[in-house]
Amino acid sequence: MIPIQYSAEVAAARDTGGPIVALESTIITHGMPFPQNVETARIVEQDVRDHGATPATIAVLNGTLHIGLEPDQLNTLGQAENVAKLSRADMAACIATGGTGATTVAATMIAAHLAGIHVFATGGIGGVHRGAEDSFDISADLQELAQTPVTVVAAGAKAILDLPKTFEVLETLGVPVIAYGQDMLPAFWSAQSDMVAPLRMDDATQIAKAQQIRTAMGLKGGQLVTNPIPQKDEIPAATLAPIIDQALDEADAQNISAKAVTPFLLGRIFELTDGRSLTANIALVRNNARLAAQIAIAMGK
Repeated sequence: MIPIQYSAEVAAARDTGGPIVALESTIITHGMPFPQNVETARIVEQDVRDHGATPATIAVLNGTLHIGLEPDQLNTLGQAENVAKLSRADMAACIATGGTGATTVAATMIAAHLAGIHVFATGGIGGVHRGAEDSFDISADLQELAQTPVTVVAAGAKAILDLPKTFEVLETLGVPVIAYGQDMLPAFWSAQSDMVAPLRMDDATQIAKAQQIRTAMGLKGGQLVTNPIPQKDEIPAATLAPIIDQALDEADAQNISAKAVTPFLLGRIFELTDGRSLTANIALVRNNARLAAQIAIAMGK
């Protein structure tokens, strides 16, 4: 028996068959400091509501899987210390031991599927880290997309990764990668990369129908919708490239590895861009939440 608790808002949406959008919680615990983390989470939740769907921020609190957080729970999580960063490998163990953990993309997909939620909005997915040919550091997010039937809306993969290898792995795993409204794949903080998207769709109804047809055909897994950050909010790729390289060199010099790599890199890039990366990150998450709400509504129809 899995201990699951739904927030009052999510429970009401489930009772009426209303559209629901899953949201991850690592952005709260590992992405920014309090109180900005909680304020941002609430803004993103409101973006989902304003576009006609119900937000379900997912986390494990004291051994219970929460699908949707009440305001006081969100506030408590935003101030909690030593919160586990949960993925497929350790999510069940955290629940079994009564722990508290924030969900990554992979863990959020698992929880969303358990709860019957078909759409999930995040910032950027994990992927193949640079130097993975030596470290074998590849995010579980990619395998999760290949096996869990949830549509994930993101601004691409995080730009700190090896983007060509990340999308090559997704192709090998049979994951549909859809660029929304443009022919090129976005690159997280940047609206454009130099990579042509395998698929392009221009409206939420097409995206919803594609996932429903995959399910009807018996095809495993979800699909990745890459939604470009609005151009007014982006940081051009050429500006970011040397900054990312510097942060990667520092991580290597300090022997930072495994789950500590991404938080370190994002923190250093925040410092090296004088906070511009965080401003862009908030903008792209909000943009993804709005599109995810539209897709969730279309799936309900």
